[in-house]
Amino acid sequence: MTSFNSPLEAFLYWEKHTPETPFLNQPIAGKIISYTYKSAGEEIRKIASALNDYNLPEKSHIALLSKNCAHWIMSDIAIMMTGHVSIPIYPTLNDTSINQILTHSESKVIIIGKLDNFDSQKAGIPDIHKISINLYGENTGDSWGELVLKHPPITNPHLPKKEDLASIIYTSGTTGTPKGVMHTVGNFITAANTFNSTVDLPKNPQLFSYLPLGHIAERVGIAMFGLVLGATISFAESLETFASNLERTQPHTFFAVPRIWAKFQEKILETLPHKKLNVLLNIPIINGVIKKKLKQKLGLSNAVVIISGAAPLASSLMKWYKKIGITVLQGYGMTEDCIISHINLPNHNKIGTVGKPLLGVHTKLSAEGEVCLKNDCLMTGYFKAPEITASVFTEDGYLKTGDLGEYDHDGYLTITGRAKDQFKTDKGKYISPAPIELELTKNSDIEQICIVGTGIPQPIALVTPSLLGKGKSNEEFSKSLWKSVQEINPSLEKHEKIVKIVVMKEDWTVDNGLATPTLKVKRNSVEKIHREFYRSWFEHEENVIFE
Repeated sequence: MTSFNSPLEAFLYWEKHTPETPFLNQPIAGKIISYTYKSAGEEIRKIASALNDYNLPEKSHIALLSKNCAHWIMSDIAIMMTGHVSIPIYPTLNDTSINQILTHSESKVIIIGKLDNFDSQKAGIPDIHKISINLYGENTGDSWGELVLKHPPITNPHLPKKEDLASIIYTSGTTGTPKGVMHTVGNFITAANTFNSTVDLPKNPQLFSYLPLGHIAERVGIAMFGLVLGATISFAESLETFASNLERTQPHTFFAVPRIWAKFQEKILETLPHKKLNVLLNIPIINGVIKKKLKQKLGLSNAVVIISGAAPLASSLMKWYKKIGITVLQGYGMTEDCIISHINLPNHNKIGTVGKPLLGVHTKLSAEGEVCLKNDCLMTGYFKAPEITASVFTEDGYLKTGDLGEYDHDGYLTITGRAKDQFKTDKGKYISPAPIELELTKNSDIEQICIVGTGIPQPIALVTPSLLGKGKSNEEFSKSLWKSVQEINPSLEKHEKIVKIVVMKEDWTVDNGLATPTLKVKRNSVEKIHREFYRSWFEHEENVIFE
């Protein structure tokens, strides 16, 4: 495999050596627009020419506001070609959050792509250069299509050095204000090369991009990894077409977050309930047919590596998938370490853990059990925040992850909680909610869960129901929830035992600010809204309370 010094160098290689290979497949209005490495290169070079015409200062910051699409990746490469720095913005953020990032990052240009409701976001964009991708119906500022028509392609793209700043990625943040994580060109290519040496994929593989490209996992694991491999990257047109787009693509690797694995399971059980599925899986010949059909329908028939990350995945769900012939490998990483941390591998998979350290990763546990690590692609720091940067590194250069963990005798890491998520009941006892939440997610009636208890004697569980849960009566749902509590309480310390469950009247979503773009619960936001009710819920006569 060819070795590259930057993601841009990788793209230029494939543009030259495999020009007719499909690079980006963009579904729109039920049809697929396919860009080869050559045709994408022509468009990218013309947009780079347009960016140069703005006469920006060297290494200016250029923001990118869009859902995943072909033009997200083309924009990213055009920014690389001009020697500027990309500022990805989650496409679901409101105008206030967008303005905060654009202002803090000192962005000079914003590229506006595929969005669901740009009208509600416009007010957050200050007076800077704007480029709108008209293919997706946006028309603010300069038109991408017109810029492509009137600009000649650049012939001498800027070739970055490894130490050059490539991107500032604002963390989605389950707690606190988003921080701008600075990553260099070298960090991105090192991370992509690490995956390449870890995972054995075929030449020019098929990849599928749907998790936010503004998030480090998708950016490195799909976009940068794809550039190194000369991959074909396909996208989902919409939430409604996601399943059919994925089934059509049949990617060679697939990454999802726990909520998506739970949703896939729900869909399977809608047509094949547990009892029927178990019967079919116990019939020798039918067993193989069922597994093959399920993998095909999910879009995973060609997947060499199937990964879950961003939050803990219940062991029971991983075992369920294994039963239907799908091995889900749990991994662990964060924006600050460019997701080069720990992962389970196909032949070295220990369910319940996040695997062993990746190649080049050095780790240690602090006295409190916090996971600290060092690799060759750690962030250079938080943008304009030297004091916060200093606070997350040890004196010998290890990143303090904020996660509590334990290694077993085989070297596999288990994450036991978040140091900052711990809370204290009014008995003065500290509780780590993550392990309890993970146990309760075994109940497929539960969609999301947040264990709380600040200022009351015992913890209570706030939950939102899954589709299966919503299909039950309040009485059935209550019984299901309380049964789960009764099953786990005996294994908990006295001060950890759950005394009440509160069913939320609305889901925690990205739109209402109660979930991150990777679908993790924003604990601080949930607590801020509900803390005043903890005492009354604790004193309520019912075990299960409907908000």
